[in-house]
Amino acid sequence: MSREWQHLTGMTKTDVEEIPFLDGKFLVAMPGMGDPRFEHAVIFMCAHTPEGAMGLMINRPAQNLDFPKLMEQLDIIGTGVADGTEVMFGGPVEHGRGFVLHSTDYFAESGTMAINDDFAMTATMDVLRDIAAGKGPEQRLLCLGYSGWGPGQLEGEIQANGWLICDAAPEIVFGTPVPERWSAAMKSLGFDPAMLSAEGGRA
Repeated sequence: MSREWQHLTGMTKTDVEEIPFLDGKFLVAMPGMGDPRFEHAVIFMCAHTPEGAMGLMINRPAQNLDFPKLMEQLDIIGTGVADGTEVMFGGPVEHGRGFVLHSTDYFAESGTMAINDDFAMTATMDVLRDIAAGKGPEQRLLCLGYSGWGPGQLEGEIQANGWLICDAAPEIVFGTPVPERWSAAMKSLGFDPAMLSAEGGRA
């Protein structure tokens, strides 16, 4: 583990090995992390257990697809109130499956996972129908696919200087323009993104 990493994060190797579960946190990609799929990524962590981890990338727009077009493809007829719902590339796993990250004012007994006081996630077609009908969550982000890690894999990537960890803020997920989300997450940690070189992401 590099001294620069320890200086940036205040974390030692022992700290990384004892990382608590990261549900409801952001993973923020360090410059030069080495995986182009996650360059400048901000990932909202939905689940983290000894068996692995699952999160949704919140700052990579889906290519050539918006919410109205998706609703048309799924043959869901709505009122048009959901035209502003953003569609993101959530990650490389199951990219044909949709996950809605949203505020906690919406809850479906059969498919919503409460994450914390600010966020929940629903992965059923019902939430898309409700959004299209104007009955969905007030704040929402639709992600196609997810980012997944096997047992110990994420901890290894953190130890290899790939990710920073910070609290997830609703104003970044739902209220910050997509191109600014990585910088906003970095600034929430007290870092000036312009001062982080690619070397900072390498051991």
